[in-house]
Amino acid sequence: MARWHGIRVVTFSLGFGPKLVKWTRLGTEYCISIVPLGGYVKLAGESVEDDRTGAPDEFMSQSKWVRFQVYLMGPIMNIVLALVLTTVVLYHGADVPLWQSSAPVIGQIAPGSAAEKAGLKVNDRITEIAGKPMPTWDDVTMSILPKAGREISLAVQRDGQSIATEIVPASQTKYELGDIGVLPKIRPQVAVLSPNGPAERAGLKPDDVLVAIDGQAGLSQPKIIDYIRAHPKQPLAFTVERGGHELTLTITTNDQGPNGAGQIGAQIKTFETKRIDPSFPLAISMSARQTWEQSSLILTTLKGLFTRETPVKQLMGPVAIAELSGNAARLGWMDLFGFMSMISLNLGLLNLMPIPILDGGHIAILAMEGVARRDFSIKVKERILFAGFALIMLLMVTVIYNDVARLFR
Repeated sequence: MARWHGIRVVTFSLGFGPKLVKWTRLGTEYCISIVPLGGYVKLAGESVEDDRTGAPDEFMSQSKWVRFQVYLMGPIMNIVLALVLTTVVLYHGADVPLWQSSAPVIGQIAPGSAAEKAGLKVNDRITEIAGKPMPTWDDVTMSILPKAGREISLAVQRDGQSIATEIVPASQTKYELGDIGVLPKIRPQVAVLSPNGPAERAGLKPDDVLVAIDGQAGLSQPKIIDYIRAHPKQPLAFTVERGGHELTLTITTNDQGPNGAGQIGAQIKTFETKRIDPSFPLAISMSARQTWEQSSLILTTLKGLFTRETPVKQLMGPVAIAELSGNAARLGWMDLFGFMSMISLNLGLLNLMPIPILDGGHIAILAMEGVARRDFSIKVKERILFAGFALIMLLMVTVIYNDVARLFR
């Protein structure tokens, strides 16, 4: 954007601090610097320390409208990158768990959990958390995760009656994520069948949902596998759901498992999934919707830092981000792209905050100068930017402390 308006770009750097590699092209020094915590673009005549000549290719020689566009372009490119990466991930397709988008009806409650202490019961339908409606399990999860150790109001529907209670999510994992100890109703599903195995010969098909075995309903995937293993060379009655209809198949197990354990020649998933393979235009639409929803969640989290609803201990710094990046990379390229999209969106929105030294802070100063119809003095701008710098340094110290503390948890 700077070049578009004829502003001279002095440096384009990936990273901060001392420069490891650098080269010059079209009057701009491109470099890779030693501290990989971001990057920067240095423009001619941009800062108060620069020797300004008033030349037309200097940043401060431009109108407020041009400077606004330049400041805005960094966060916009972060958000655009998030949109592009999310589109790539969605277009690649995925098996999506059905429970995430289903109504939040409690299927299991962990013994001794916050849910059990609050009197919640299996088959309760969670309707509200902190006064907000909860249409899906995704909404429930996102509402509880940032509330570790903080009392929240929760309402459920039970036998046609609305019951309200207060609950304190427990802190789980070293990232101190909130958890009340409830799980959705999940049913195991057939993933893959062995060619000519007992299950395939009996008529079992991929995507069949396992409802019951020998009349025992509601078994989890581990219990189904244990039951099959405990009955080698025996006929078992499998009740399955296929296309919305139930049918019963008799499958005789073999004894080809470890130590003669029973097997049917089928891989069984823990929960039901649906395959999503969107067209490219649909992937773009889905990406825009998902990015909007994630942006709302990020802004709510940032707001919570000021209202003290978001625990400061949940903030992550470079060490945690590197660890999560490594975990995502081990899962595959699509998981890594998804994580990169989330980080890019976070950076874009954070950079738009009206904090001096961030792009949003510069935009806020431009807006105040526009309202005042005069430019602030260099001293005033220096004080504003110093306050922003102190705030950012406090934030960096906090997140790095959190990262180090997690290493010892």
